[in-house]
Amino acid sequence: MNNGPPRRDLLIEYLHRIQDDRGYLGSGLLTALAEALKLSTGEVYEVASFYHHFDIVKDGDTPPPTLTIRVCDSISCNMAGAEKLIEELQAGLGSTVRIQRVPCVGRCETAPVAVVGTKPIPFAQSSRIYRTIDQGSYNDLIPHTALAYTTYLKLGGYQQLKTLVEADDETTREKIITTLENANLRGLGGAGFPTGRKWRIVRSFAGPRLMAVNIDEGEPGTFKDRYYLERNPHRFLEGMLIASHVVGIATIYIYLRDEYAGIRALLQQEIAALIKDPPCPLPNIELRRGAGAYICGEESAMIESIEGKRGVPRLRPPYIAEKGLFGLPTLAHNMETLYWVCELLEKGANWFSAHRRNGRHGLRSFSVSGRVKLPGMYLAPAGITLRELVDEYCEGMAEGHTLKAYFPGGASGGILPATLSDIPLDFDTLNEYGCFIGSAAIIVLSDQDSVREQALNAMKFFAHESCGQCTPCRVGTKKAAMLMNEKKWDQALLEELCQVMGDASICGLGQAAPNPLRCAMKYFPEEFG
Repeated sequence: MNNGPPRRDLLIEYLHRIQDDRGYLGSGLLTALAEALKLSTGEVYEVASFYHHFDIVKDGDTPPPTLTIRVCDSISCNMAGAEKLIEELQAGLGSTVRIQRVPCVGRCETAPVAVVGTKPIPFAQSSRIYRTIDQGSYNDLIPHTALAYTTYLKLGGYQQLKTLVEADDETTREKIITTLENANLRGLGGAGFPTGRKWRIVRSFAGPRLMAVNIDEGEPGTFKDRYYLERNPHRFLEGMLIASHVVGIATIYIYLRDEYAGIRALLQQEIAALIKDPPCPLPNIELRRGAGAYICGEESAMIESIEGKRGVPRLRPPYIAEKGLFGLPTLAHNMETLYWVCELLEKGANWFSAHRRNGRHGLRSFSVSGRVKLPGMYLAPAGITLRELVDEYCEGMAEGHTLKAYFPGGASGGILPATLSDIPLDFDTLNEYGCFIGSAAIIVLSDQDSVREQALNAMKFFAHESCGQCTPCRVGTKKAAMLMNEKKWDQALLEELCQVMGDASICGLGQAAPNPLRCAMKYFPEEFG
């Protein structure tokens, strides 16, 4: 973190520091911060009020309780009993603790989950919540030990980066990009843009160039990035630095969702170790903290947030490859995409593409939650079907449950019925069914679940997370959620709303919000009879 003069782009971090210290943002402190940054109080206030994790308290108002328990009520947690957990906490804790409903916290495999302060607690261990509050200490409940920097070096880590830097020639850079292209590695945050082509595009613009790494995985059902970082953060960091050297990056900004407090501490520790004893000259690396805004998973909204602004998507063109962070050419990547770079360079493009299933090539990381025996993160061949994934990796459906439906790509990816559980799961294979795979967040529903209820849950999520910039999304998601809450759905009006949101929204949030609603009406007419 910067120790020099106040920086405008660090506004969100300054707000975090105040809230970490005081527990809230007092209006007097916001005014003082505005003066220090030479901004208007209104500009600071509009940023602070945009993000869900900031509590603004006006002079004379009562601050929030010192302890907040955030209970996820998104799809996986909702199915697993989030409402019961909320009732239990409210009855047992009283007004001295604040209970908040929040969107997905990225621990869907242990649903439902309550986050006590910054520590996630699965509902199965909810009795521990009361004990830990009394004791004033919390457990991260992360059963895995991340590979430390010194251990990673002993295992041959950063050798590929050193070789690349020592060679420092165009032939080596071109060979690396060609390997990524031959492996057909695509962006694994959801959009699926070819990685090698993206590197070429950003390289084509004159420097200085920047990199923005997106670890704001807020899509309900998604936890793959967290899974990999908890185990081997340096695999990602080395891939990130290789990309930086090939493309010619001056500064790297890692944007991490605020819900991942444990990951933040881990990355701070391991990046510090890397910088203290670098394997080669490093670019500047800044770890930035989100503040509870799903929209910042959209790359241009993430860039606005890194610049210390509200996370509002930009109109395009220009595209961020040409004019991104601070107006400079920017390479934006999801964490997992960079995680696989080292593996591909070690084993070759053929290793990646040799994994085949149902006519598709490559590997995908599937975050699986819902009504299966073993929810979790599974690395499986691209093109595997939902039925194969559940049977071969998750040991089948949970006891007493029969497959009814599934979200193939988180809340925004739509909903498919069990009769369509033999479709290959990969980029472009689900489009004709009104769905997409996105970040490969699979949420499995059973005969004991209501599709219409979970479609409503998804729409409420989009309404809550809309940035409000464009009317089709801001008004459309709220109106749709209101209509979907009615006993009888006005399907003609809902379809009109879907059309407007899909056609006229500025970014993918509003464009994808209709997917689960449309799928519910199309594939599950029996729930509307």
